[in-house]
Amino acid sequence: MSGTSWGRYPRPAQQHLLMLRDRAAPLPPFSGSALPHGNGRSYGDSCLNDGGTLLCTRGLDRFIAFDPASGVLRCEAGVLLADILDLAVGQGWFLPVTPGTKYVTVGGAIANDVHGKNHHVAGCFSEHVNGFELLRSDGSRRWCSKTENADWFAATVAGLGLTGVITWAELRLQRVRGPWLGCETHRFDNLDEFFALSAASERDYEYTVAWIDCAARGAALGRGHFIRANHAAASDGPRPGRRRLGVPLTPPLSLINGLSLRAFNTLYFHRQRGRVSHALSHYEPYFYPLDAIADWNRIYGPRGFLQYQCVLPPAQAQAGLEELLRRIAASGSGSFLAVLKVFGTRPSAGILSFPRPGATLALDFPNNGQATFALLDALDEVVAGAGGAVYPAKDARLAGERFRQYFPAWNTLEPYLDPRFSSGFWRRVTE
Repeated sequence: MSGTSWGRYPRPAQQHLLMLRDRAAPLPPFSGSALPHGNGRSYGDSCLNDGGTLLCTRGLDRFIAFDPASGVLRCEAGVLLADILDLAVGQGWFLPVTPGTKYVTVGGAIANDVHGKNHHVAGCFSEHVNGFELLRSDGSRRWCSKTENADWFAATVAGLGLTGVITWAELRLQRVRGPWLGCETHRFDNLDEFFALSAASERDYEYTVAWIDCAARGAALGRGHFIRANHAAASDGPRPGRRRLGVPLTPPLSLINGLSLRAFNTLYFHRQRGRVSHALSHYEPYFYPLDAIADWNRIYGPRGFLQYQCVLPPAQAQAGLEELLRRIAASGSGSFLAVLKVFGTRPSAGILSFPRPGATLALDFPNNGQATFALLDALDEVVAGAGGAVYPAKDARLAGERFRQYFPAWNTLEPYLDPRFSSGFWRRVTE
């Protein structure tokens, strides 16, 4: 079968698909290399294995146990975060850390050590994982936690599926008062204001994030909206629509271009007339706005798109962000969903975990061929010069030299790699 990542780049990989359905069963026979595969929401080639086999874990989709008194959940690795929310929110529990889509598996969330809008108070997903079972290609199994096989835990968390198949895991959920969040949105005019808002919000707000206008130039450089929020006790509020919209087909050309981007960003920045607004929001539109549109990745056309997420250390964050935004604006390209956030200081558990202290910027670029790759190389120059890093789970083109610079401990993963597992990403950055 052929398959692509969520970014629909690189070209479709030719790979054999084997569905896993029984967590107690050994891995089915396969030839060549294999790679665990969840719901395929990674943007680059970390979820692809061209010429090899994908071990699909979506068949491991059962809940094992849930204690509504403590919030401890045991489930198989193929359970979606959406499934957990359906089970837990009505009983007063929520995911302690969630990325920007609920359609990722538990195994994928661990293998990429995902983060969310509350990193400054909750850290990464792995911080709330009590442990998981790891199945190797030789049939061996081991329970991995921070106290038992802790070295295997650190290698598998953010290990991109290369150490074995996670069959099931035990998680600790977070107690909440309902599905609502009290949100406060501040319009800011520059990065000075963004960093001031972020610093002022860290103590009293669990969730902080900003949308930034990456097409703005000159005096408008770095403008955007800063949104901070806490779980609310409200018993009722605006509920999301039940009908899920979708993009029924792939247009022949990307619908995202310089003209549409500048128009959207200008309108979006000015949609809020006052400096501050308050709203009560259901968790779905707050955490997962794009999940309301099925197959939204099709809007970028047949060539797909590339997501670029980087982190810059605190001392270089503001100057580095200004330079990144100048280069993006000058290129005439950019992203209509540019997300800016300041990570906290909580240490990440995985050898290849991406979050670290500093500011992180995430953008989607339509694939316009060489011009897009030249821009991303130019952004890499800024990130590397600042001592930052790029997120492997969202990468599709990073040079091996850059990867090894961003993650200097990468080769300490070697003893834990399953000798029969590989991915397009790993071959690209290590061979």
